[in-house]
Amino acid sequence: MAPLRWISGLVLAASLVSGAPQPVPDETTAAATTPDPASTTAAAPVEDIASQFVSDLIANATQAEEEQSQEKRSLFCTQDSLVVNLGYAKYRGYNDASTGLNYWKGVRYAAPPTGKLRWQPPRALPLALKAPITDANAFGPVCPQSMPAVPGAPFIPGNEDCLYLNVYAPPNAANLPVLVYIHEGGYGMGDGTHDMTEIINANDKGFVAVTIQYRLGAFGWLSSAEVKDNGAVNAGMLDQAMALAWVKLYICQFGGDPSQVTIAGESAGGGSVLYHGVALKGNLGNLLYKQGIAASPYLPFHYKYNDPQPTAKYYAFSEAVGCPSSGDVFDCLVSKDTDTLQQANYAVTQATTYGYWAFWPVTDNSYILNRPSQQMTTKKMNGDRLLVGHNANEGGLFVPPFITTVADLTGWLQNGQFPNLTPAQINTILAANPNDVNTDAAGLHFETNGVTAGATAVQYAQDANGQQQRGNNIYAEAVFACPAYWLASSYATAGSASYLYQYSVPYAYHGADVGGYFGPQTPNQSNDFVKAFRKIWGNFIRTGNPSVTAPIANGAGAANPNAAHPATNWPAWSDAAPKLMNLNTTGGVAVQAPLLWGPIVTQYVDPGLKNAISLASATTWEGGRKARCDVYMGLGASIPL
Repeated sequence: MAPLRWISGLVLAASLVSGAPQPVPDETTAAATTPDPASTTAAAPVEDIASQFVSDLIANATQAEEEQSQEKRSLFCTQDSLVVNLGYAKYRGYNDASTGLNYWKGVRYAAPPTGKLRWQPPRALPLALKAPITDANAFGPVCPQSMPAVPGAPFIPGNEDCLYLNVYAPPNAANLPVLVYIHEGGYGMGDGTHDMTEIINANDKGFVAVTIQYRLGAFGWLSSAEVKDNGAVNAGMLDQAMALAWVKLYICQFGGDPSQVTIAGESAGGGSVLYHGVALKGNLGNLLYKQGIAASPYLPFHYKYNDPQPTAKYYAFSEAVGCPSSGDVFDCLVSKDTDTLQQANYAVTQATTYGYWAFWPVTDNSYILNRPSQQMTTKKMNGDRLLVGHNANEGGLFVPPFITTVADLTGWLQNGQFPNLTPAQINTILAANPNDVNTDAAGLHFETNGVTAGATAVQYAQDANGQQQRGNNIYAEAVFACPAYWLASSYATAGSASYLYQYSVPYAYHGADVGGYFGPQTPNQSNDFVKAFRKIWGNFIRTGNPSVTAPIANGAGAANPNAAHPATNWPAWSDAAPKLMNLNTTGGVAVQAPLLWGPIVTQYVDPGLKNAISLASATTWEGGRKARCDVYMGLGASIPL
């Protein structure tokens, strides 16, 4: 256990990360005691509560970094007990002999954001040196949430007291790199319960992992001028930043090195990695983390906090809870009970565009200072290195499945996908995605390989063809694939490096990759492929380079596992000659599998699956995807993104 002097210093620093001075409580205060909600808005100017939080967070993380750099980390970043004393609480983890790992689940990292703490920055818990030991053997409750706007979506209840994280570590870990995983779910659903056991063990127990939860939907992303004046827009993003500061302050006690942190996420989690990369215009450097992994980074629309779109959602939410639909409504919202607020979050989300959630990050003028597409082009990003990937068929899950004609497609683009674009701009997108064939449910459905001339993902996939697939691919590229390309380019600078991959194992729909790196693996993911995929992530976490050995890349089932392979020296992204690594398999036995949204596709399972990992040009991939990405980037200010 770390010396008490070290613990106290970190807790006192953390107690300031609340955006307001706090009196030092009696050391017998219970670990989970909530600070006085009435003091939340009094200590900082009302118009700048979130900015004060960000300023304090940076100051305390900087102080912690300076103190850590002055100490010999080998003395302190050592896990020598299952009981950790965080100053505000003591947690007892447990060891699982079957996995060989230690676990701490349900560790509270901030005060419950309930009552008057709603739509405020997260607040640290007060010092409680004599707090009782709490068994950390169960996940904390999940946050209130909602599925996206799809027919028949059920209501999913949650608990506003949900700011918890979980730590996975090898026994006696010392100075290990750290993975912090930010969960997926469109900023509107999901939780931090992904099991990190398999990826840690697949990488020789070579790192510590943390999974976090953050406020979702209206609870995390409600935005308007009134929210800004009274609290924090992007509260969910500030939760994430608070969790990253927690890792900076406390991960030593679990055997993790706070200077070797990789943040990672899929979908909205990957989008969160993007947002932390552009935060404060890239001026944070490596303060909160060193490098990132962004899988299918989700970047739909991005507005300013007081733009008409988020403001309209704010008043729609207000009306749904029984408050006025205009004027000053903030105090009314804060006064409502959680069930009423959760039902309103569900109702407003289900009333939005098909496949979307109602609330997501905005420019808040506190942590996110400009549009992501604007910041990425400057190539000034937080963190040193990036591994970024997307899937071959991201769009089908989110596009309404009734696009048959060009008129259907144009109507959806204008009214749903790109409501801010002019007809001329919509025509620019259509011209970049040429396909005049109407959708034919009985027509051809097949995988494209991205490189062969002729049919590409613009026209065909296993779940669609014609105008439906044209729409599916437009969504897939504009929202997921192109942000991956742009992120790769944004880190292609002196002193930084980025690596791009595509997950292509049939059928590579959105989210199909997650089992590959975290488990449980799906039947179409062979043991050889999963081993390679987990080593790619693990090597990047540990070394900043995703390259793997030839036997890993080729797989044990290859005719010659030791044959030369480009993944042994994975080239970093270059704007002059961009490359991607295509992660695929070949062979196997064909089986039919239904997708969540209805279509039946062909997948392949063992026996006979073999790795088919190859290097390709990101420029010519799928009939010139990079050129289409350039079109969306050119429209970034109008979309906006």
